[in-house]
Amino acid sequence: MRKFLFSASVLGALFGGVGVIRATRNGPRDWRLILQWIIWGATVAIAVGTVIEQSKDAEDY
Repeated sequence: MRKFLFSASVLGALFGGVGVIRATRNGPRDWRLILQWIIWGATVAIAVGTVIEQSKDAEDY
């Protein structure tokens, strides 16, 4: 769990969600908002996948 909390990519992706939350609260609710949420979810998934791959590579050595 610690490897996820201290990973710069995961932290960056999670803090990127702040902008999406602000857009949800203040902005218009249209197709662009849905697209922002989908892109943010994909970003978090890629960041978590990267950390998992790096930990597997570290175990191989």
